Amino acid sequence: MALRNVGLIVSAIVLVLAIALAAAWATLALWYRLPAPEIGRGLAACLFALLGIATAIALFSPWRLHALALFVITFAAVMVWWNTIAPPEHADFAPDVARQVTGLREGDKLTLTNVRDFEWRSNTDFTERWTTRSYDLNKLETLDLFMSYWAGPEMAHVIMSFGFEGGDQLAWSVEVRRRNGGEFSPIADLFKANPLVIVAADERDVVGVRSNIRGEDVQLYRLNVPAKDARALLLGYVADANALAATPRFYNSITTNCTTVIFRMMRAVGDVTPFDWRLIVNGYLPEYAYDRGALDTRLSVQELRARAHIATRALAAGLTPDFSQLIRAGMPSPAPAR
Repeated sequence: MALRNVGLIVSAIVLVLAIALAAAWATLALWYRLPAPEIGRGLAACLFALLGIATAIALFSPWRLHALALFVITFAAVMVWWNTIAPPEHADFAPDVARQVTGLREGDKLTLTNVRDFEWRSNTDFTERWTTRSYDLNKLETLDLFMSYWAGPEMAHVIMSFGFEGGDQLAWSVEVRRRNGGEFSPIADLFKANPLVIVAADERDVVGVRSNIRGEDVQLYRLNVPAKDARALLLGYVADANALAATPRFYNSITTNCTTVIFRMMRAVGDVTPFDWRLIVNGYLPEYAYDRGALDTRLSVQELRARAHIATRALAAGLTPDFSQLIRAGMPSPAPAR
């Protein structure tokens, strides 16, 4: 009898937690995505929250089955509505994320359309340029990691940059495709607030806007990656970009974001470890790369961290054509990715 009572209590706790989680998710989904004025969204969200509370209380009354059935039916209706929400292909997107890069490979020649090359003077004052460029995959030499810290040491935006013979750098960034005037919101972007966009750009654009314009703490790490893995990573970006151009997807702060880059990089450095907490708390990604031998282990990770900050060099260089070369001054140089 005692074991049975314990089992009933545990089952009740699990059911209450499930109802609470489902109600919290549905409440936020209605608040952020219901196509109604703010008062209508607020009312719908509050009603669902109250339904969740009432259902949890009713579990301990004779009306438990009726309450649970009503909650399940209502939650199912919210899910049906949720699954009808599709990311927009066309909208009043902010200029810097207005276009999706695409690529075409012909043998060892890679041609990219809509490579971003903005000239930034401030966050609101810039000259737009979108270009078409071709790259010889046989001339791919280096792979670098940029970490742009915008919310403390735990979380950063990840940018991967591919270096070619002759000094050309091609940087890739997975971003929120926000609307004009919109801002990044980690909570809102859990609820289909904005589409996903993959940006390919010059470093003085996509890195420089963060270091020189927004004042973020940008750090640069030179990676030791074999040529075949660097090429596979680059072509993986191209494949993802082409797929995204054909079928838009929503950005998600947890499941579909720049963390995608982290898992691709994990494969690029030959790591098959299924999980490491630093892949989620990605501000510690340099330590992860160091432990996997992807950074110069002749120096300590603390020394690499100290040398990685590019702010002083970036501000001194300005957003000039020599930006990529100047921010690497004094950095440990990995062997070419051959």
